This record gives sequence, C-alpha cells and structure tokens, in this order.
Amino acid sequence: MLRHALKRTSTLVSGILAAAALTAFGAPAAHASTGGNYVALGDSYAAGAGVPGQSAGLCLRSDHNYGHLVAAALGSTSYTDVTCAAAKIKAMTSPQYDAFIRVNDPQLNAVGADTDLVTLGIGGNDLGVSDIGIGDIIATCIAGAVVNPFGTPCHDHYADGHWDFGSWSWQYGEDTLVDRIDAAAPQLADTLQRIHAKAPNAKVLLVGYPSVLPDNERDCLGRQPVTTGDVAYLRGILGKLNTMLATTAAANDATYVDTLTPTKGHDACSSDRWIEGALPGSPAVPFHPNATGERVMAKAVLAALGR
Repeated sequence: MLRHALKRTSTLVSGILAAAALTAFGAPAAHASTGGNYVALGDSYAAGAGVPGQSAGLCLRSDHNYGHLVAAALGSTSYTDVTCAAAKIKAMTSPQYDAFIRVNDPQLNAVGADTDLVTLGIGGNDLGVSDIGIGDIIATCIAGAVVNPFGTPCHDHYADGHWDFGSWSWQYGEDTLVDRIDAAAPQLADTLQRIHAKAPNAKVLLVGYPSVLPDNERDCLGRQPVTTGDVAYLRGILGKLNTMLATTAAANDATYVDTLTPTKGHDACSSDRWIEGALPGSPAVPFHPNATGERVMAKAVLAALGR
C-alpha cells in the first residue's frame, strides 16, 4: 500500500514541481559598481525555480533569483547564470540530464581565469536518488503521512525505524540521509578546489539553504501534508546539511553564506511565507523560496561580501 502511495505521490509532486505562475518583485537597492565578472552556480534554490520570469527550460531559472539580484546590486561587469533545478554536485563537472534529456552543460564550464566572484548553492539534491533530487524525499514523506498520519513514516523509512522486542522500544538504525550528506562532503570539497583552480583570483561563496521548516514543528499542523514528527526530523536533516556546507566551505577557502537565520519565521508553515509549501501561495516551486525569499537570500550574499 505504501509503495503505491509513494508512486502516486511522486507523480503528483513531480507535476507540482514543474508548475510556475506570474508575478515579480524588485531587486535590492543598487550599490556602487564593483566591476568584475560574476558566475552563479547551483540548484533550484539558486535558480529561483518557479519565480517569474522563467527561462532555460527545465532548469527553471528566474531573472529574479538571488544571483541576478546580487549582480544588479554590485554592478557586475558581466554576469553568467548557469544554475539549474534538480542539479546535484556532479552537475558541476558533467552534463545534467532529466529523463534522458540534456538540460544543462557542466556548470563549471562557465568559470574561467577572469572570473572574480562565484556563488554556489548545491548539495540538497544529493540527498535524493532520482532526477528530481530532493523531490523524491518530499514525495516519500508526503506519501508516508497518508498511510501513517500520526507517526514518523519519513524518519522510519530513511533511518530504519523498527520495534525492538529485546528492549521493548522503538529504535532507529543507520540514517540514509545522514550518510548521503557525509558522502556529498568530499564531492563538494573537490568542486570548490576545481573552482579555485579555474578562477584563482575569484571570491567563492557557498550559499546555504533557508529555513524551509519551523523551529516548532507543531506550527505545521494542518498546513503541510507531512506529520509533525517528520517535520522535526527533516528540520534536523536540513541543519546537518547546512553544517556540512559551512564546514566544507571553511576547509576549502570559501565563504559560507547563512540563509537559514534571516529566513527564520518565514518557513513553509508560516502565515508570512518566504518559502512556499506543497501548494504555493505565490509563484515558486513547492518547498522553495518565493521572490521575497530570493531577495532575502540576495541580501545575505551581499552581507557576506561586506555590502
């Protein structure tokens, strides 16, 4: 039954993830021009997936993503945006495919010796195994909530939740998502080193993920189709992912940009959302930043640059 629910929900989520609507928000106030060549790399959070106006086909690239806003604020001499929805770390060095369709060239191709600034937002999709990356985790958690609305089906699925008759208690085993975060770290470190090798004079910023879920998981009751227990679990996974990103950045001469702190209180379960939920109230892919969220992320990047 769970397997069929997962399949149906995966199809639903894949359909939702392809949707976008039409509104626009303004850019941050411009600063004095710094000149320089800026390249934006990353996944759907960096691409601004679903935020108008969209381009680059299945890459769902917005002209109001944080990269565009930062470039405008800096007055960059040139700006190259190769971000792409569903990108995994391997998409930095290999072409990206979706159902056998080539959707993007290797993103590091855009980085060169004359590059002065690089922003990279990546890692979340490496937690998933399908072409939609983190989307298959969302599908699994939503499907689990359908058949076990009062439990922790998502946590149980990824961390081997089971009843132990020896201790007469519920136990967990090895956590698949934590293992995937650990496995992504050396790949990310290699990517950062490749960026430094291609652009030795560039400032490199590794942008973390925003506050998708609230500190109080009960805020999600009746607002999102995930159980309360799984909200707490997934919030912890997001925290581990951001910690890995910050640690890897520090070890590889990159600056980590914290976007979780400035977006707290405006998560997918908030009444004032900068991160949309399963059914977006403003144009954005589900569980991704809307135009306001991208603007706040842009301000975090500019603050990391001393702007």
